[in-house]
Amino acid sequence: MDMSIPYEAVGRTRQKERTRGALIAAARDLVAQGRTPTVEDAAAAASISRTTAYRYFPNQAALLVAAHPETEARSLLPEDVPDDPGARLDAVIEEFTRVIVDTEAQQRTMLRLSLDPDAKTREPFLLRQGRAIGWIQEALAPLQAQMADAEFRRLVLAIRSATGI
Repeated sequence: MDMSIPYEAVGRTRQKERTRGALIAAARDLVAQGRTPTVEDAAAAASISRTTAYRYFPNQAALLVAAHPETEARSLLPEDVPDDPGARLDAVIEEFTRVIVDTEAQQRTMLRLSLDPDAKTREPFLLRQGRAIGWIQEALAPLQAQMADAEFRRLVLAIRSATGI
């Protein structure tokens, strides 16, 4: 049985985390400038060798997906989550709007890439869809038991359609 261990999971893992973080930060900075960075561009901006950069990101698409803003956010609810669905939704939309304003250039570049007519270029960005819907669903979770699934879904999608870049 052949089991492959990811490069980042063995050896000097903290150094590898810093290197990966530097590449992602460099890519985000380049995207904020309106560029669509290659792995080589991010490596140069981070002062990391091309060879090393390719150990972390085998291609441009993998780099850009990792560099997408707010990918780490699992939830946008505050630590002291209110019970009221309206207050929960307000908190999520306020944080979501802040993230969008703070990362507008990156968001617009990622949106442009997700609309690319070349399916191979566009494909990795299609996987980024759905986070905001999940955050809104989480905010409105107290209402879910009171509504039919289809009705709840329509509400979430209506709110989502009114928010974003």
